[in-house]
Amino acid sequence: MTTPLPDGQGRFGEFGGRYAPETLMPALLKLEDAFQSAWADPTFHEELGELLRTFVGRPTPVYRADRLSTQLGLNLLLKREDLAHTGAHKINNTMGQALLTRRMGKPRIIAETGAGQHGVATATVCSLLGMECAVYMGVKDIERQALNVYRMELLGAKVIPVTSGAATLKDAVSEAMRDWVSTVEDTHYIIGSVVGPHPYPWMVRELQKVIGEELIVQLDGSSLARTPADVIVACVGGGSNSIGVFHPYLDEDVELVGVEAAGHGLETKEHGASLVAGSPGVLHGAETYMLQDDEGQVREAHSISAGLDYPGVGPEHAYFKEAGLARYVSVTDSEALEAFALLSETEGIIPALESAHAIAWVLREAESLAGKTVVVNLSGRGDKDVDQVKALNG
Repeated sequence: MTTPLPDGQGRFGEFGGRYAPETLMPALLKLEDAFQSAWADPTFHEELGELLRTFVGRPTPVYRADRLSTQLGLNLLLKREDLAHTGAHKINNTMGQALLTRRMGKPRIIAETGAGQHGVATATVCSLLGMECAVYMGVKDIERQALNVYRMELLGAKVIPVTSGAATLKDAVSEAMRDWVSTVEDTHYIIGSVVGPHPYPWMVRELQKVIGEELIVQLDGSSLARTPADVIVACVGGGSNSIGVFHPYLDEDVELVGVEAAGHGLETKEHGASLVAGSPGVLHGAETYMLQDDEGQVREAHSISAGLDYPGVGPEHAYFKEAGLARYVSVTDSEALEAFALLSETEGIIPALESAHAIAWVLREAESLAGKTVVVNLSGRGDKDVDQVKALNG
């Protein structure tokens, strides 16, 4: 049996922890206590479960990609998180944290977003529960995710442009943390992934592991699987969708593969592959793998996908890498674009560019995967990316 983590200090082995300004420490400790209390309360689970069923649309289905399976010579299954309300797995986390915010008596929620899906999911649950919502977003991402910006505003959220740094996800996280420092008494910060100081990586994992727990039940005795799942594949930016599907499988005989963004190529340093090509350091409140220069300064990440354009990764993934619990690989922008088009053409499913990275790895490794049952966690749908891909294709 795999040892449950994090430990009492919020660490996954040597990774994780709580590196935060002194002014935030009381709030983080209160948040940990509040979540522990809620997670042990059957009434909290009952309300969350009911909303996940009736509002979010869980369980999301598992679909066998017949044409692509035949083409590749393997049994390709898709866990359809793209069919969850708002179009991605993000709402699993925001729904739970919004209910927790209400339980803590705070009226305002802030969030950061890159691809916009976490921002939309946060705005959605704030609208549902009648809470004030502000979402920080880099101006570069505002430009390439204009549809999601409008969706957030339509849902009543205030979208706050971030111009500092590279004006992408890293910088949006930094600005949201600055807001939280000054408004912590009446504001809760819903971090969008398994990153940040403890208790966030643990809390978000607990809210996202519904993905893997559903998958285990869905494949048990299912004709879809033909054989038990051999490989589970998911894209990794901060890492919440991948932790969500990986964690329940830790004690199963299944290979877990996390796919990062290789961008223009690892050799160019214009990528987002923190685990594949980064090194340990401290980023946004946690010790983890990250992109940094020789002086320890954070390097800017690049990916065609706004959601994978982050120079770090959740500390539990760093632990998985060191402990050999999962394998981490990377896929370039061009490979992701090819997968985006191929899944659309062969299966009638337009994936998010994030999810296309996971599909791209399966395409590249099809020969070594021949005859196996491969499950891809299709973390989101590609409506938000269509205009960007159209512009790239001229």
